[in-house]
Amino acid sequence: MPQPYELLDIPDTPESELLVIGCGNLLRGDDALGPVLIRRLWDSGLIPKQVRLLDGGTSGMDVVFQMPKSRQVIIVDACSMGGEPGTVYRVPGSEVEDLPEPGTLGSHDFRWDNAIAFGRWLLGPYFPDQIEIYLVEVQGTAFGAPLSEAAEAGMKVVTEDLLRRIESVSA
Repeated sequence: MPQPYELLDIPDTPESELLVIGCGNLLRGDDALGPVLIRRLWDSGLIPKQVRLLDGGTSGMDVVFQMPKSRQVIIVDACSMGGEPGTVYRVPGSEVEDLPEPGTLGSHDFRWDNAIAFGRWLLGPYFPDQIEIYLVEVQGTAFGAPLSEAAEAGMKVVTEDLLRRIESVSA
């Protein structure tokens, strides 16, 4: 019986040292943090060819299929864990990956934490060596609201750290 990764048509894309994925919903206040961060990094012009940027939106399944051929993956998202708004949490991917019980999840409910667990199974040797998550505590996720000052401050901390990491990748 073939392994799952043997059934995939892995795209003929160049390998990347680092893939940064910003997840979230642009229409929901602080939940837009991940995609906004990706757009600002892109606009900075400071991203070398060994680094890929991806607006992961809200589809965890899409995240899985962007991971092959990336040695490191960093996922940035907003969170609501009861901390002070703007607080940044940096977590190894292995600590948050979760695959729900079979039959309990529809494709629209599939999140990036599910994508990590699913990707480990599906991608086999194409799975990244390292996955890290940056989470920023939200102040609010009201429909149509802008990013809060707290989310902007947390995003600034994440951006500065990411730029240092990106610089070390390109060195």
